[in-house]
Amino acid sequence: MSLRAEWQRSEVHVDGKWRAARTGKTGVVENPATEQVIGTTADAGTDDVDDAVRAARGAFAGWAMLPVQERVDMLRAWHGVLAARHELLVATTVAEVGAPVVVASEAHVDMGLAVFEAYLDEGPLLAWEEQVRTSVVLREPIGVAACITPWNWPLYQVLAKIGGALVAGCTVVLKPAELTPLSAYLLLDAAVEAGLPAGVLNLVPGKGSVVGEAMAAHPDVDVVSFTGSTGVGARVSIAAAPSIKRVCLELGGKSSSIVLHDADLAVAVSASMAGAMLNSGQTCSAWSRLLVPREMYADAVNLATQSVSGMRVGDPTDRETDLGPLVSEGQRTTVLEHVARAVEEGARVVCGGTDRLPGPGHFVAPTVLADVPDDAAILRDEVFGPVVTVEAYDDENDAVRRVNATPYGLHGAVWSTSDDRAFALARQLRTGQVDINGAAFNPAAPFGGYGRSGNGREMGRWGIEDFLETKSVQR
Repeated sequence: MSLRAEWQRSEVHVDGKWRAARTGKTGVVENPATEQVIGTTADAGTDDVDDAVRAARGAFAGWAMLPVQERVDMLRAWHGVLAARHELLVATTVAEVGAPVVVASEAHVDMGLAVFEAYLDEGPLLAWEEQVRTSVVLREPIGVAACITPWNWPLYQVLAKIGGALVAGCTVVLKPAELTPLSAYLLLDAAVEAGLPAGVLNLVPGKGSVVGEAMAAHPDVDVVSFTGSTGVGARVSIAAAPSIKRVCLELGGKSSSIVLHDADLAVAVSASMAGAMLNSGQTCSAWSRLLVPREMYADAVNLATQSVSGMRVGDPTDRETDLGPLVSEGQRTTVLEHVARAVEEGARVVCGGTDRLPGPGHFVAPTVLADVPDDAAILRDEVFGPVVTVEAYDDENDAVRRVNATPYGLHGAVWSTSDDRAFALARQLRTGQVDINGAAFNPAAPFGGYGRSGNGREMGRWGIEDFLETKSVQR
């Protein structure tokens, strides 16, 4: 893959201007499929955070006072610039994430733009002002938003946060993930071209332990929106606590796909495997557990194995590739350690396993585990890789108990010939989202979790409301 000029970056973007980080430091970006350096990025520090927050604070009053339709019109122009750069955004996602080109196009870029567009559609429809008896209830932007995004969906996750914040009238300081910052640079390039006012959106790439912590703790930041691991989410909350700022967290998951007795087993298993392996399993909402009736267990294991064995792992630039690499050597090591521990605890590897695939790149074979003991760690811990467990349940109450026994509650699926029956079971799951019979993702519906999967919601009007305060004026 050629080195593109758009990937050679060393700046922060503060108050409408590109400039070098005050640290004078830069970092490199690796292509996880080739293990070659393909780009550079700024490695900013706390002084850069101070500058960015100051710029966002200075721009806040003007941005917040604009009528919502004017904000939306400016942001829609930005959306148009991004859409026109679709090819570059896809190529960048393939290069820095290792996502297969079809996944990068459809799931990363197209869906990210759809999420952004949903914010633009929903913003003008919100009840920004309403009469409640003798009071006028106003919805107002909370202030400066610190948005800290993960490496697994770099474009999508940035738009899922800053889209809602900017429509709400907040100004933003953005820290993209250290491993995948290039998409964020392209977003800022497009924002500049679209004429977004200076200070409204500021970019400060750098280490989470430095830049992220400084943003979370900063006294002039009013809300922190973070997506990442549950452990880091707890640290963000602690850093933010002294200034009593709002904290919105989208964290880990251990999501299940439940097949009911009357479902089409082949369809349900195939779709569940595709959902589990999307983005090489590096998805917080991945259906990493497949639960089936005990009498269907053997057939389900065979179907899961057939489905996964047919997935092509390899070059993410090849349109026939299903799974690319994991994002880093550290991530590959972590995933293989999860599988090895599961085997030590009694699980049986049906497909894939702990063998490293030959050649360069951080590849892991899609893995199916069966006969997993109920107390195995892999049924509770997030693996964040292409690994699925198949489990048998006795009845629907047992299935619900198993799903709700995890500390997470982000996503799930239910399969049945009866939507009503599936819906009734979905109501019992302690999770933020449930898909019934492979229903399509809705970018205007709320996305977020229960328990250790976080708090707050992204997408649609809910993703805007997380960045709003409520004021009542009695008349």
